Amino acid sequence: MAAALTDPGRAPVAFGRRAVPQLFAELQQPEAGRRLPALASLCDLVRDPERLYQTVNGGFLEQLKLLLKDEDPSVRRQTCQLLHLVTTHSIGRQALLTSSLLPPLSELLDDSSSSCRRNVYQVLNRLAQLPAGAEALLMLVPKLMQKLRQQEEQEEEHEEELLLSTLSCCSRLNALPALASDGVSLLGRRLSHSSPNIRREAAAALMALSVPVDGKRQVCEQQVLPVLVGLLQDRDAEVQSNAAGVIMNTVVITPGKLQCLDLHVVPVLLQLLSEMQEEEEERRRRKALVLYSLQALTALAEAPEGRRLLLEQLPLLVRRSEEEEEDQDVRRAAQTAVRVVTWTP
Repeated sequence: MAAALTDPGRAPVAFGRRAVPQLFAELQQPEAGRRLPALASLCDLVRDPERLYQTVNGGFLEQLKLLLKDEDPSVRRQTCQLLHLVTTHSIGRQALLTSSLLPPLSELLDDSSSSCRRNVYQVLNRLAQLPAGAEALLMLVPKLMQKLRQQEEQEEEHEEELLLSTLSCCSRLNALPALASDGVSLLGRRLSHSSPNIRREAAAALMALSVPVDGKRQVCEQQVLPVLVGLLQDRDAEVQSNAAGVIMNTVVITPGKLQCLDLHVVPVLLQLLSEMQEEEEERRRRKALVLYSLQALTALAEAPEGRRLLLEQLPLLVRRSEEEEEDQDVRRAAQTAVRVVTWTP
């Protein structure tokens, strides 16, 4: 027997395992006035892992395909909310990846409802956290880059943050689709955003794009390095780390070395290394920043001017390579830097 209806915005829910099939049966009704309450009740139910498991393994997700194309914007919005809740669990993400829902879901990136679009961005971002999800979304990268270009004219900061994070995950798997879509230029413009969240995600995505040689060249040609050097002194430690990561990747090639030396990046990187953190938690938080800085300095030491500057500061590098309390990865990176700086033919 159905539970008593206390909320007119929700459909009556049958007892136990009958609840999910009953609500999905309601979704097949032509009246939006019946589909919307059923969707609202399903959103409540899938918060329960047992009901989520039943929804995913009962083959019910495929029934949502038509609802993603529904003429009623409220139905589309509520369906995306349901998928958002489903993808909060690994089993839901895996099920969505093996379903046929991704194409109609991606079409809703252009939906007129901001809440619908936000749910789509959240679903895609959660899928991108999985290697299989990032691979499945690679075909959407050109469209995501187009959406990023459109975001320049809008004020949807949370959407943009999710979009950048998704692009970052996809580009770590394969940077070529984003590079072919003017990714370096678009991301470079986000590095000066007023929001630290946007700067952080943009720098993270740019770090992924700077791994291939073509990405390194574009970073140099698009004049992004001056902005990145400035971000090394950002108040947000993750922004600093991601900026250092892009610089680390770019100084592998000669144009990157020369530009960074002209921008006087060596003293800035050395200053980051000299800021010793007393608390263990703070050291862990800054580990990536220190490692990226050391590896960037190691590459810069391959240039005569870089080596000259680093020889003058050799005691700092030696101290980071010998300190017993130092992180083992940091010590090894510092030891490599010392070997390169002191190398003689």
